[in-house]
Amino acid sequence: MNSQQNAVVHLDICGDGVAIVRIDRPESKNALNSAVRQQLAEHFRELAGNKSVRAIVLTGGEQFFVAGADIREFASVSPVEMYQRHTEYLWEAIGRCPKPVVAAVNGFALGGGCELAMHCDIIIAGESARFGQPEVKLGLMPGAGGTQRLIRAVGKFQAMRIALTGCMVKAPEALAIGMISEMVDDERTIPRAIELATEIAALPPLAVAQIKEVLLTGADLPLDAALALERKAFQLLFDSKDQKEGTAAFFEKRKANFRGE
Repeated sequence: MNSQQNAVVHLDICGDGVAIVRIDRPESKNALNSAVRQQLAEHFRELAGNKSVRAIVLTGGEQFFVAGADIREFASVSPVEMYQRHTEYLWEAIGRCPKPVVAAVNGFALGGGCELAMHCDIIIAGESARFGQPEVKLGLMPGAGGTQRLIRAVGKFQAMRIALTGCMVKAPEALAIGMISEMVDDERTIPRAIELATEIAALPPLAVAQIKEVLLTGADLPLDAALALERKAFQLLFDSKDQKEGTAAFFEKRKANFRGE
């Protein structure tokens, strides 16, 4: 890990089982360069194994999320050089994180920034948020899941329009087409994301983890296989202490104390 003075991604582990990961390159509107990608991956790998963390908030701060990839890093590279970077391994640390990840998006989330938000499980966007995949305007196309995650989120016709034109999608429209989870006032974006993450972190971790895994894995399976996966995960949870605690708390009319066991 880089020293704190060279950090472009900051990690704060709060109380109540929530961690906040914040990208901090204001001079470039948080453009994704190799340092940002590497530090994001390091933080998410660390958080994946941290039992005290039950939910994660990912943000770029109050002004902008991520304006895109740092074009200077790929303007003149060859296909082999691009291949050898294997950035997919860095993205996987986020996409495969077993903890729920809530994106808090203000300002621009374009190109790699839009792809980064779509790696998360829930997207809270401020009214100022702007999403888009403008790679086509550089003679390129999305290369970190932008085509595949987008079509799964909003369907063929909206995904085609967004990717083929490189247009920007304002937060109200993004909400209407299912590209984000909630829209709030800009000053409420990060607090709302933390609030939601805290709510999830208070729930039984094993059930939360199974819900995330089954939702993501089942989406790419035939319905019968996905339903079988769901049933097996449902049945497995009956062996957890948290399931017994949740049931007891319900009957005793008290708040449950979930321990992830």
